[in-house]
Amino acid sequence: MQSWPRHPVIYEISTWAWLEDLSRSAGQVVDLGTVPSAEWDAIAARGFDAVWFMGVWERSPAGIAISMQNPGLLEDFRRALPDFAPEDNVGSPYCVRRYVVDPRLGGPQGLAAARAALAQRGLRVILDFVPNHVAPDHPWATEHPEYFVRGTPEDARHDPASFVEIGGAVFARGRDPYFPAWPDVLQLDAFHPGLRQAVIATIIDIAGQCDGIRCDMAMLMLDDVFARTWGPRAGERPATDYWAAVIPAIKARRPDFRFIAEAYWDLEWVLQQQGFDHCYDKKLYDRMEHASAEDVRQHLLADLPYQQGMVRFIENHDEPRAAASFPGAKGQAAAVAVLTLPGARLLHEGQFEGRTVRLPVFLGRRPSETPDADLVAFYARLLDATKGDLFRDGDWRLCDRSGWPDNQSCRQFLTWCWTKDDARALVVVNYGPGRAQGLVHLPWDDLRGREWRLDDLLAGQSHERNGSKMRDTGLYVELGPWQCHLFRIAPMDA
Repeated sequence: MQSWPRHPVIYEISTWAWLEDLSRSAGQVVDLGTVPSAEWDAIAARGFDAVWFMGVWERSPAGIAISMQNPGLLEDFRRALPDFAPEDNVGSPYCVRRYVVDPRLGGPQGLAAARAALAQRGLRVILDFVPNHVAPDHPWATEHPEYFVRGTPEDARHDPASFVEIGGAVFARGRDPYFPAWPDVLQLDAFHPGLRQAVIATIIDIAGQCDGIRCDMAMLMLDDVFARTWGPRAGERPATDYWAAVIPAIKARRPDFRFIAEAYWDLEWVLQQQGFDHCYDKKLYDRMEHASAEDVRQHLLADLPYQQGMVRFIENHDEPRAAASFPGAKGQAAAVAVLTLPGARLLHEGQFEGRTVRLPVFLGRRPSETPDADLVAFYARLLDATKGDLFRDGDWRLCDRSGWPDNQSCRQFLTWCWTKDDARALVVVNYGPGRAQGLVHLPWDDLRGREWRLDDLLAGQSHERNGSKMRDTGLYVELGPWQCHLFRIAPMDA
């Protein structure tokens, strides 16, 4: 298989619910090892570079029992699944009992078969890793209690929401510094040298089963964050930061293995510096959902190496469905933007069909929803238009745009271009609720003196334009609310 592209497209699958849907359609149990070839063909045909099987590891019976006593979770389960039954709660995929593929999903052999099927089609596999915590029935709790942040019997008596006694030892429950502790997990000690070596061994084992990992809440294990969260309980700070110790140890064996961080709190650059290939761009998501096109554009003025290390998305399992948060034409405009920006692009299974119900990760079954045929057709055009080397390995550049003293609607435009060898593309998105006009300024001097054809790969229309005018004056663009152009640009005499 060729090396990873610079700007990969990743497809997240909620593995348990997806297999349940396939089983229902087939009238028999389908696991990772028995997925029909036609399903893999359909995924490959969309042009993804990798599939993230979210939630394959063995889930915790102890965690399930705890979650069934949580009224807030039960209310969320019934919101998503009105006919919820206890057996639908298969446990949180982030309450890991063991890093072994759950037998109900096909076990290690099933994952190996799925990985081989995808590799035959040129796709890689990404899996989860949860660095901050494990389930209370994880083997480390009894075999290596020193790997955890510990408490005292007094802590367990006075603060049972934050500490729990297991087998005569008191453990801190997992947490981040801004919220109460999670009741179903135990907090790992990022500073413990034995834990770090155990983590390296665990990831080496995981790396034998996939091509990259998405690290849950990765910033929680940064030494500064861990020290602030746990204070004196954190113990002596090591000389090397957690990820700076872990990632190089894996990369030494698997240089092409990808590390992807779920990250917040403006710590993305820090995580990139410690070895992460890509970090979540939650700030871009928030600006695209709530702010203006100009706010989005300001975000995109960051240095290119930083941007290439981000993960762009408008939906994943932690966020509301895009069809709910980005309804109608705004969702299509946001999708065009995300799929044509530098960095990794993340798409979520169900996003193309317009699913609106965000499924709690505990649930192994989801409600039936009627696909949005227009949205399905739109994503088919968009994915087809962005296949290939130009948007995967090309060079991206933000384009200037201008208007007139009495018309500054151009500020609604998001504009950028791509080049690779002789291939060129221009993206113009009216990311606003009103009609917009303006001039888009292309950066290529060799436009001058030739006529050019602009093929809109989304609209199926072609236009002829004079290169000198495009370069020296600008390309005039007028778009209605949330409308887009995705132009492939080529000389008329080519």
